[in-house]
Amino acid sequence: MIEKALTGDSRYWTWMTILLVLMGVGGACYVQQFNYGLGYTGMSRDVSWGLYISQFTFLVGVAAGGVMLVLPYYLHNYKVFGRITILGEFMAVAAVSMCLMFILADLGQPMRALNVLLHPTPNSILFWDMIVLNVYLFLNLVGGWVMLNAEKKQVPPPKWVKALIYISIPWAISIHTVTAFLYCGLPGRHYWLTAILAPRFLASAFAAGPSLLVICALVLRRYTAFDAGKEAINKLVTIITYAAILNFFFVGLELFVAYYSQIPGHMHTIDYLFFGLQGHDDGIMYNNLVLPMRFSAFIGIAATIALLFPKVRESYTRIGWLCGAIFLSLWIDKGLGLVLGGFVPNPLEYITEYYPSAGEIGITLGVWATGFFILTILYKSAIAVKLAKEN
Repeated sequence: MIEKALTGDSRYWTWMTILLVLMGVGGACYVQQFNYGLGYTGMSRDVSWGLYISQFTFLVGVAAGGVMLVLPYYLHNYKVFGRITILGEFMAVAAVSMCLMFILADLGQPMRALNVLLHPTPNSILFWDMIVLNVYLFLNLVGGWVMLNAEKKQVPPPKWVKALIYISIPWAISIHTVTAFLYCGLPGRHYWLTAILAPRFLASAFAAGPSLLVICALVLRRYTAFDAGKEAINKLVTIITYAAILNFFFVGLELFVAYYSQIPGHMHTIDYLFFGLQGHDDGIMYNNLVLPMRFSAFIGIAATIALLFPKVRESYTRIGWLCGAIFLSLWIDKGLGLVLGGFVPNPLEYITEYYPSAGEIGITLGVWATGFFILTILYKSAIAVKLAKEN
């Protein structure tokens, strides 16, 4: 089936060439970082997690979002999702692959990843995060590929693969829960020190992942003969809408706790993200994330409200733009604000703002391009099987 990725029209090869160029740029930047060290990035003593870990955190949610297709289709026999469930599983494969690449980039020296295996520490959340991510990658890659191969041969899938798929459902919850524990288990960071962080992560995941899937399905509908179906798209949009509402509700709870309690530790980061924070010693107003965070809140809330109206959902174009707005909103909120804002101020009340270096951005673009390269190859194979079966 993988040979299907070697055929395509000029648009397909243009897309693949663009991805390869970005991957090459990312690879060249990574060589520079490998030789120089993490001083090549914009990270510092006070901001030890930068763009790499923020993207990792967001993409874990994208990967977990695929369960919103797997669960209804396999547990509740919801046949409407039959055509696109494989797309959700393969999207999870690409997202987890990007997560692992971002972790390797953040380590500086990739060989350090072996320390988790050579010197396992079960009392560390990082140890468990390594386990859940790699197992989830295995479950989706093997389960999705075996099911697709059975569909290609028009034979029943082996019984053991169903067990992998059923295991992947609670495992999807675990990958983002464990990732949330990486943050809310740190007592020195007030912004992350909240029991509601894991539910908030899951709510945003169940909005961001399906949003990207809807966008991919609409792109496939426009440029290929594959159509996910109006009913499937509408059901996904319904899931996205209510998950986004739940996410904003959780954010509202955080705002209430911070400002009603008037506890400075809970207020400072939110002040920094949405209004800016003045330094105690220099009097400078630090506000490099204010505009992105306000923009994120505006487009996220506006798009969620718009999706509540049935007439808005009658147009594929409007659906695509609104899902894109929700995806972008959550990427800014969780892919920038959550991680980077959590370091401001530091435990000593000093403010150190973070600006990613050009090389860091290049590596990030390279990882995203690699993820979409993997996704394109998997989708090309899946669509070929689906269309061949229908013809």
